Amino acid sequence: MKNILEKIVSYKKAEIELRKAEMPVNLLEKQPGFNREIFSMKKFIMDPGKCGIIAEFKKKSPSKGIINDTANVERVTAAYTQYGASMISILTDSPSFGGSTDDLKRARFNNLPVLRKDFILDTYQIAESRAMGADAILLIAACLQPGETRSFAKKAHEFGLEVLLEIHEESELTHLCEDVDVVGINNRDLKTFTVDVNRSICLAERLPFNIIRIAESGIRNIETILLMKTAGFNGFLIGEQFMIEPDPAIAFASFVDQLKTKLYESKGLRNDATRSGKEA
Repeated sequence: MKNILEKIVSYKKAEIELRKAEMPVNLLEKQPGFNREIFSMKKFIMDPGKCGIIAEFKKKSPSKGIINDTANVERVTAAYTQYGASMISILTDSPSFGGSTDDLKRARFNNLPVLRKDFILDTYQIAESRAMGADAILLIAACLQPGETRSFAKKAHEFGLEVLLEIHEESELTHLCEDVDVVGINNRDLKTFTVDVNRSICLAERLPFNIIRIAESGIRNIETILLMKTAGFNGFLIGEQFMIEPDPAIAFASFVDQLKTKLYESKGLRNDATRSGKEA
């Protein structure tokens, strides 16, 4: 029996061929989004004025089915922007995640970088991502060969897009290359969709010291974020935590408020400890 990722890759290849026929690259290049100025994912993630969260708009998943199919993409992503998200992630896969390219286009009004989260298997999708208004693409190591990752990452840069490489096991470190801008470590096994939040911390130790690190999936509370910050993570991709709520906008605002409070408290405790040490 095919695992979940294999099933997605199988239908995605057929979908890509259909999209190529409907909208070839020469027509994509005439779309308004193709020549817009790009927001830098790296710059926004490292901006201390942001909360470090890549906030995701996600309607459903293969493992849990419908998460939220009534939320308004404009309202939710506007709240993500208003309350300090570092970036917005939009699922554009329809069969498994209920997303669409229209969702990304409708979120484009926000002055934040937008990640197209999909299964990139063809250079056509990179041009397509540029045309729909994405600032960055996701490359998933689990469904690519290292040579494909290098080729797609280079092509993304040619189109002016940044690259988030997603890995979830040690063998996928071979996908790292100079055109990868940010590395995301997925706590979810893409074959079984089980979650282990310790995955990111273990793998992070194997990454180059200067690479921007993102933890993905299974982040349910502030304590997990604080733990991962101490392990050197710069950002956190979170979507389901907000989207499962009746009002994702309110859920995000509340989560960020709690995060800021905890960070302030932890900083205060460290300052107190430092002063005590000096006095001693």
